[in-house]
Amino acid sequence: MTKKTANDNKSFKQGDFIVYPAHGVGQVTGVEKDTVAGFDIEVYVVTFEQDKMTLRVPTSKADAMRPLSSDRIVKDAMKTLKGKAKVKRTMWSRRAQEYEAKINSGDLIMIAEVVRDLHRAEDQPEQSYSERQLYESALDRMVRELAAVENIEHDKARELLSVSLAKKAA
Repeated sequence: MTKKTANDNKSFKQGDFIVYPAHGVGQVTGVEKDTVAGFDIEVYVVTFEQDKMTLRVPTSKADAMRPLSSDRIVKDAMKTLKGKAKVKRTMWSRRAQEYEAKINSGDLIMIAEVVRDLHRAEDQPEQSYSERQLYESALDRMVRELAAVENIEHDKARELLSVSLAKKAA
């Protein structure tokens, strides 16, 4: 009996938007056959427009790729933004590693937690450079996925997130 993987029932086709955990939202621009080290393999060609990057992912190793989040997950992520920030009292370096891991997980709700926890309202103290970098990275991932799911411009998606974050402060 063969072991089923999470990707067994997932196949992506040209034009599909996907989420690759380490890079965020990309678009499958094709499925090609390549020869690598004498082996013929089939690869997904995924472009990340904002990063001006193209990734070639073997179809057999595409387990990391996932389709865009469902409407329910997007709703849950938006609700997460409105929650109270949970900032642990551990050393910043440890928290930064945890935030980085959440961002690179590709899980929209975990990314929303990072945005929520690192968001600063106008009346709050300034963020450190590294906090700001992590916040911007998480926010950018959320904006890209929200824009792709809702089929809206990035600016509009950023505005929606800002509204949710502002409601948290109220």
